[in-house]
Amino acid sequence: MTRLVIALASILLTGIVATPARGQLIDTHTPDGNPDLNGIWQAMGSAHWDLEDHAARPGPFEELGALGAIPAGLGVVDGGEIPYQPWAAEKRAENRANWVKLDPAVKCFMPGIPRATYMPFPFQIVQTPKAILFAYEFASTSRVIRLDRPGSEALAPSWMGYALGRWEGETLVVDVTAQVADTWFDSSGNFHSDELEVEERYTRVGPDLMHYEATIEDPKVFTRPWTISMMLYRRVEHNAQILEFKCVPFAEGAVYGHLRRGAAAGEETEQESGSGN
Repeated sequence: MTRLVIALASILLTGIVATPARGQLIDTHTPDGNPDLNGIWQAMGSAHWDLEDHAARPGPFEELGALGAIPAGLGVVDGGEIPYQPWAAEKRAENRANWVKLDPAVKCFMPGIPRATYMPFPFQIVQTPKAILFAYEFASTSRVIRLDRPGSEALAPSWMGYALGRWEGETLVVDVTAQVADTWFDSSGNFHSDELEVEERYTRVGPDLMHYEATIEDPKVFTRPWTISMMLYRRVEHNAQILEFKCVPFAEGAVYGHLRRGAAAGEETEQESGSGN
């Protein structure tokens, strides 16, 4: 009887050790030996509102009450503050005061890098030995990171930039250049110029966890290079997928709604002026 119990216990323990937990990967490397980054990933937190530490504050639409407020968030900037040049700090303040009108993402433009990484939408990575595709849910944006074209340059600037990748051990390093100056880093007016260069680092640190780091360099706007870092989480639902978020209709609706409200206000003013006569 004792031998039977020991044998059964051995079988059960073997099964427990051999069976991975839900969402766990048996091997996190592709057949070519590089870390396997395939999957659907998403950042948590409020960096898309503000990269720096920030308290909760009212949102742009007071009629939504608490649901329209911007949540507090811990900053993701190493050192706490973005090192702006004096003139650029003033420009950031102007942007922040008018962000609903000026934020390119509000108008449905592609968010650029690194902002696309921490928008409140998932993105998918599809990996091959020569290139890696990033597909973002926001605005159906995508970009290709080339692993087989070292030293090449972009033919022209673009919203998502030109990305060249390489492996440094377990880390995917991506150099992004040739981004247009129109994108922002968040909805708090943090901006850059056409000299922006970004070095991204993707390091898988667990079955469903990846560390993301981006170093920003722009001598026109900042006094020195600076870095942000955060965790990315792999979506493990059995039906996880990138859905469609075509934002043009929402952006157009906001513009037309603003025009309609402005016209209505103008009519009320005319009526009040007429009644006064």
